[in-house]
Amino acid sequence: MRLRKRVHSAFIATVLTCSLAVTPVLAAPDTLESLQQEQEDLKNQKAAAQSELNSLQSDLDAIVTKLADLEDQLIAKGEEIIQIKADLEAAEEKRQEQYDAMKLRIKYMYEAGTGSATMEKVMTSGDISSMLTQAEYSQQVHDYDREQLQEYADTVQEIEDLQAKSEQELADLEDLESEYQQQEENLNSMISSKSDEVSNLDGMLQEAARKIQEEKDRQEAEAERQRQLEEQQRQQAQNEPVSGGSGGQSGGGGSTSSGSDDSYDAVTGNAIVDRAYSKIGLWYEWGACGPNTFDCSGLVSYALTGSYSRLGTTYTFMGWTRVSNPQPGDVCTSWTHCGIYIGNGQMIHAPHTGAQITIGSVPSNMIYVRY
Repeated sequence: MRLRKRVHSAFIATVLTCSLAVTPVLAAPDTLESLQQEQEDLKNQKAAAQSELNSLQSDLDAIVTKLADLEDQLIAKGEEIIQIKADLEAAEEKRQEQYDAMKLRIKYMYEAGTGSATMEKVMTSGDISSMLTQAEYSQQVHDYDREQLQEYADTVQEIEDLQAKSEQELADLEDLESEYQQQEENLNSMISSKSDEVSNLDGMLQEAARKIQEEKDRQEAEAERQRQLEEQQRQQAQNEPVSGGSGGQSGGGGSTSSGSDDSYDAVTGNAIVDRAYSKIGLWYEWGACGPNTFDCSGLVSYALTGSYSRLGTTYTFMGWTRVSNPQPGDVCTSWTHCGIYIGNGQMIHAPHTGAQITIGSVPSNMIYVRY
């Protein structure tokens, strides 16, 4: 009855005339107990998800701490390598100085351009003392150069070994940093997913709470409806005339009721309108045709026939003969709703779930048809 499909009116009328009314199958409503159990299950799921989220967050905090410590180590190791490079440059400068000094000594010792220059100077020095002094000096120069060269070679080798070791340690730290960063990325992804799960469970809990409140409201409304119905029945019982009295207007003993509706009470003189009036205050129930609850077409069916059975749906009524001068007792209908016209632009109708049968204005999108 709530479908909004627009089809050419002539085609619809033909189809509706040939179609059978289908009684809808309604799913059993959730009980308050089942809704509360669902809410409790959701709370347990959320608690478990929140616990997992907290554990993941703790793991992430630990990884972040490790990354912070590792960053300090990387910085220290980088500074160490910078110092090693500076020491190596200083050693290279020292080597260059040694090399330049050695060249000067060689130039001094061999300024004559031959390898025998030193020996000639020693032999021509004039006395044995000068000769020995000159020879000793030449030997010392050679020993000094060898010592300096060996010291330089040892220093350079030590610095190069230290640099290679530090660079390897730096590479290991960088690999460890990459591993920690991958763990951090994985944990962030898991935390994001788990946070979404917790958020989704929050939404489901809110929806469960809404359903529980809705069910409580429905039960309260049903209890109130039953109370009103019982009160109405009590009042009707009090107002019924006692049989067997003096027969001033009883006629020839015939019944005062007419038709198939034993609860019909003449109010307006229009049986259709009167039957609709008699149901004002009863509650809407989808798929119901009375006697205590109705949907919109169920109410119209009862008012037209006096029988608690479905005459048709809004699709059926839309296929009836349309009238331009509606009278009380005509049907006002659209594809999605219907009611009984009572005059002055008013109708009696069953509005929707949670509402009572009432009098309301006829919407502008409705047409008037006659039974």
